[in-house]
Amino acid sequence: MREKLQRFMWGRYGSDRLSQVLMVCALVLMVLSFPIGSRFYLPALALMGYVYFRMFSRNIAKRSAENQWYLAREMKVRRWFQNRKRDFAGRKEYKIFKCPDCGQRLRVPRGKGRIAIRCRKCNHEFIRKS
Repeated sequence: MREKLQRFMWGRYGSDRLSQVLMVCALVLMVLSFPIGSRFYLPALALMGYVYFRMFSRNIAKRSAENQWYLAREMKVRRWFQNRKRDFAGRKEYKIFKCPDCGQRLRVPRGKGRIAIRCRKCNHEFIRKS
């Protein structure tokens, strides 16, 4: 049986990160549809159908491009949260300023009084209290 399944999947796209996320969303919608009613049931079925369509697709280049598009968006969100976590962890030692010209975020040590801060990106200098 396992060999038959392997032969069937030969040349097909299979599962990737986008499929996994869509499947989790479909399962969450399914679980929500039970206590609330059938309001979320059809979207959940549509998502599951799309997941299976992607998994059994032979157009590997197109499915891979879709996954890369999703991974780029996911990485932006992850990077944003990682930056906020890093800033929160270092809030006692450092203070974060934005350059008034270009908007670059600059990290300076706390407790140094009024200091001149030079932006690394645009070379603009401004004075702030750290």
